[in-house]
Amino acid sequence: MHILFLTDNFPPEGNAPATRTFEHARVWVEQGHKVTVITCAPNFPEGKVYAGYKNKFFQKHSLEEIEVWRVKTYITANEGFFKRSLDYLSFMFAGFIAGLFVRKPDIVIATSPQFFCACAGWALAFCKRKPFVFELRDIWPASIAAVGASENSRLIRILEKIELFLYRRAALIVSVTHSFKQELSARGIDAKKITVILNGVDLSAYHMQGKNPQLASRYKIENKFVVGYIGTHGMAHALETLTESAEKLRGNSDIIFLFAGGGARADELALDVTKRNLKNVLVLGRQPKQNMPMIWSLCDVSVVHLKNTPLFSKVIPSKIFESFAMGLPVLIGVPEGEATALVEANRAGIVFEPENSDDLCMAIQELSSNEARRSQIQKNCLMAAKEFDRRLLALSMLDELEQVVSR
Repeated sequence: MHILFLTDNFPPEGNAPATRTFEHARVWVEQGHKVTVITCAPNFPEGKVYAGYKNKFFQKHSLEEIEVWRVKTYITANEGFFKRSLDYLSFMFAGFIAGLFVRKPDIVIATSPQFFCACAGWALAFCKRKPFVFELRDIWPASIAAVGASENSRLIRILEKIELFLYRRAALIVSVTHSFKQELSARGIDAKKITVILNGVDLSAYHMQGKNPQLASRYKIENKFVVGYIGTHGMAHALETLTESAEKLRGNSDIIFLFAGGGARADELALDVTKRNLKNVLVLGRQPKQNMPMIWSLCDVSVVHLKNTPLFSKVIPSKIFESFAMGLPVLIGVPEGEATALVEANRAGIVFEPENSDDLCMAIQELSSNEARRSQIQKNCLMAAKEFDRRLLALSMLDELEQVVSR
């Protein structure tokens, strides 16, 4: 089977969509299938092309036997709805044109969170008369309003109509949460063509280990209790809640906050840390994907945080699974829903109220002072991680794709 996959995030980018697509495609290739990925020059999250790459009209290379086609796009950081939409639209057109030259695909997959990518996927599938699969990572028009990126309600309604058109035309919808499936069913989409393949983690790369001694020594945190926020520093994450907590706990010299990642709010975070004069905060910036297990190893607990907006009750931040695999208790501050239920069901951490720094402080103090409880939660995390082995999830999705092609 030849799988054509459209995504505007792919390694060396290390965000959740890039990682999921790569790790799935790698397994599919191992199973004897051909995978062609159409993407753009790596630039997430700063909106700057990575060293060693150029934003050229067309580039082609291989990554672990995955054929990668990169196309030229308008590149910008996530600095506003208009610029970001130009970015998305340019990939839609460039990806569609490039896809016309891909020979004999058997199935076309396109992934959100931005559904302009899915528009290109549907158009290619239509032109090539092949099944179209929509991998649903986010209810995108609704998420625009949730983070305040656009207040144009008329435009949102138009985007939602396009969204529903794509859902209806898809031969298969692969949702990353059960909540998304429920929402689509409530909106009239046939539940029989929606399957749920949760995010997961590569257990060969992420596993419990002691603090990397060289890094711990470099940052002088060998004997500290490290509260880690690892991942995108974006509009949705309200990271000022964490810096407020750091300010309130600055009197406890044993507790250190560590931030690693980039994004639209990364500069604001660094400025906030400076303004508050937080000596108990380390800001490491964006890190290469291959270094992430070492960065995770420095942490004693992981913080997962999103704005207190109802939409975010339906998402499951992928860093939860990496935390599980690393044996890190999860301090999760997101609206009550699927993600909090996942942590609670596995007894893998503490739920705190999103955007409530006092609540986060209490959770940090509870685990930093109770080694026995922390040790038990670590065991629970490691047990839970086995259920979210990325390889097994990739094989489950492959089975769904084969069924679509064989119809």
